[in-house]
Amino acid sequence: MTKTGGELLAEQLIAEGVQTVFGVPGIQLDYAMDGLAQNRASIEFISARHEQGAAYMADGYARVAGRPGVCMVVPGPGLLNAGAALSTAYATNSPVVCIAGQIPSPAIGRGLGLLHEIQGQSELLRSLTKWNGIARSPEEIPGLVREAFAQVSSGRPRPVGIEIPPDVLQAATAAGVEKPAGDRTVEIDEDSVARAAEILAAAERPAIVVGGGVRDAAASAALQALAERLAAPVITSRNGKGAISDRHPLALSRLAGAEVLANADVVLAVGTRFITMAGQPVIRPGRHRLIAINADPADVGAPRAFDVAVIADATVALEAIAGALPDVERAAPALDGYREREREALSAIAPQVGWLQAIRRALPDDGIFVEELTQVGYAARLAFPVYQAGTYVTPGYQGTLGYGFPVGLGAAVGARGRQVVSINGDGGFGWALQELSTAAKYGIGLVTVVFRNDAFGNVQRIQSETFGRTIGVELNNPDFVALAREFGVAGERVSTPDGLGAAIRNARGTDAPVLIEVPFGDVPSPWKLLAEPSIG
Repeated sequence: MTKTGGELLAEQLIAEGVQTVFGVPGIQLDYAMDGLAQNRASIEFISARHEQGAAYMADGYARVAGRPGVCMVVPGPGLLNAGAALSTAYATNSPVVCIAGQIPSPAIGRGLGLLHEIQGQSELLRSLTKWNGIARSPEEIPGLVREAFAQVSSGRPRPVGIEIPPDVLQAATAAGVEKPAGDRTVEIDEDSVARAAEILAAAERPAIVVGGGVRDAAASAALQALAERLAAPVITSRNGKGAISDRHPLALSRLAGAEVLANADVVLAVGTRFITMAGQPVIRPGRHRLIAINADPADVGAPRAFDVAVIADATVALEAIAGALPDVERAAPALDGYREREREALSAIAPQVGWLQAIRRALPDDGIFVEELTQVGYAARLAFPVYQAGTYVTPGYQGTLGYGFPVGLGAAVGARGRQVVSINGDGGFGWALQELSTAAKYGIGLVTVVFRNDAFGNVQRIQSETFGRTIGVELNNPDFVALAREFGVAGERVSTPDGLGAAIRNARGTDAPVLIEVPFGDVPSPWKLLAEPSIG
């Protein structure tokens, strides 16, 4: 019995455990879409209104579902539209599989001007992913998909890309589904583990810096166990928020922990690029001994200078070091003074903190918070407590304005009943507001908060303070509540933090999407607090 390449693609995706595909259909994907249609009982296709939205949804899904997110887009403009989302997934170590169409195989690279043709599409996809490949025959599809999922699930999790031309999707083949390859575990270097344990055991004032490499319950538990044995404060980066609960007596934010890091004699960096926003190492070489745990060797090289680097998954490395560590007797550090100074510093941005406190009180501990590049989102990096790994979602160093709403939709699909709240400025929300249609169509129970000040507020402040004038920053917005209702999404407007908290609590336990508009005025700048000087 023969199958089309599109049918075989769908069956191989199902074999890899894929339950949901986000995408936008198009002519080069017709046979792939028909393969999904024939298997709709086993795999769901969520049709977005824009390829950027589809790829962002796959990213959000991957962040919370415990499995890769999958998006499917047409070639050329479809892939270009998805590019911003893939760059975000790359920056945040999100395991996304992008399946892109192509022009017909015989025409690739010939520049004939076929529909959706762009020169060097494979090279473009390569620049946005850790691995990519193309199927030149239907028989190659199962192996290509198998390799893509092995790649995306091994080493440092980042997006991967697959291209399949339409003639390959249409062609018949007798090939069958291949058994998934699974993760490719790299053996840990025991010598580096032993050296790291030796340095940590001899430390007098150890500290731990943790980033996005600690993103699940197992890694979080291993981190907490090692920190408690060492009596070491844990300073979380923006991407590392939730790696240890902010209720834990050893947990500190970067703001609260700056002095602790400066005074430490040994610093263990776990799953972090260990780079400031200015491109400098978090701690410059000199009077500290530095140890790294990272899945990517590229993240332990210059400009950092580590005494020891353990190249491995965070959970594996943390558990190995704990196993090699001798008994350590060290008094628990006194950290309340640092937290009190942080609270005093945060009083400078009290308006934003008030909104964040209201959201935190309303959101369950396991609820997922998707920040954005908006005034409340910037403050959240410091002032939003997080209690479980993987529940705080950021765009990482890519800083992609407008990512938050569609990423929140994907997260809500993958969250298995947990509440998801996406905060947005009115500027960033405009990037993907058409996806309100997707939320309504598929009953995606995301709570979307839109802080409205009718401007690109951060750019407005920078222009005004730097030049004394502004250009291009004022926005002509719709009534967001009325707009949401036109799409079939419940909408309301609130004007106080308590009102916002009540609206979020009222939305809990429902699959219906909700939009909450918040009129918003000028607030104090958070940027002095967010500065990350490199520590000498």
